[in-house]
Amino acid sequence: METDFLKGQAVRGSLYQALVTVTKICGSWFFVVVSRIIAAGFFVFSKNVPESRRFYALLYPQKGALYHLWCTFRQYQSFTTIHLDRFLSIHQRETAFTSHDWQKLESVVNLKGAILLMSHLGNWEMAAHLLKKQESRLKLLLYMGVKDKEDLERLQKEHLHQSGVTIIGVEKDGGSPFDALEGIRFLQDGGLVSMTGDIVWRSDQRKRKVNFLGGEAFVPEAPYIFALVSGAPIFVFFPFRTGENSYEFILSDPIYIKRGDKSERDAVIQAAAQQYADLLEEKLREHPFEWYHYDRFVQ
Repeated sequence: METDFLKGQAVRGSLYQALVTVTKICGSWFFVVVSRIIAAGFFVFSKNVPESRRFYALLYPQKGALYHLWCTFRQYQSFTTIHLDRFLSIHQRETAFTSHDWQKLESVVNLKGAILLMSHLGNWEMAAHLLKKQESRLKLLLYMGVKDKEDLERLQKEHLHQSGVTIIGVEKDGGSPFDALEGIRFLQDGGLVSMTGDIVWRSDQRKRKVNFLGGEAFVPEAPYIFALVSGAPIFVFFPFRTGENSYEFILSDPIYIKRGDKSERDAVIQAAAQQYADLLEEKLREHPFEWYHYDRFVQ
């Protein structure tokens, strides 16, 4: 689901390239100033602002409307750091990062594989790039939705492809069954398959209802089906910014989807989906302005 904010981002195409060119001459401060002015413009004119205000009202019900509006402004400003850090990592300097519990992944890398369940909380693009850098032997496949206007996505995909990440684009009208088979084979070969846990891409997509921020939200069922079929564990993964071009990676304990009869499988999948939602809410409260989900999530 492409949002007005993402569709209208001016850091794409020829304008993005012009911004990069001038920044190389003037320094990163120029990128920061221009991108923040652009973000302020979208904060004023974007039709998605009311949805963000509604979201922060659910997150901070004890606060007033002006505070929720201020949170939305900070959310839009924070989004600019994704593009700044991409520029810095490509054109100026290496990205610094720390990782928690990396040994959890080491036990499955190139052996039985794992599913990385990412979210629109934190910079997932930088996470995929740095995961590959952290472990050169790592085979990483990333499922990404394909949007109608994907200039911004193209920049993301180019950055990731250069890092050695395999990308499968999923169309809104449905992907090929072979896309799913490729992911299962990837897992069976010991690779990591990254999937989005907080976006239901199509209206006919299988999904699960979970409790979130005192309301209900829908999350895709696919990651849990992949885990069931392959036997690979799910790791909920969060990449949070700690400073300019600097990140902290947080990895959950493994979540296994055990096989059983239909009723048992259904209960296990539902419990795993709720476990993901609980982790997402916990980390959201710690990093509220790194939430880059601009469509309605909580129903």
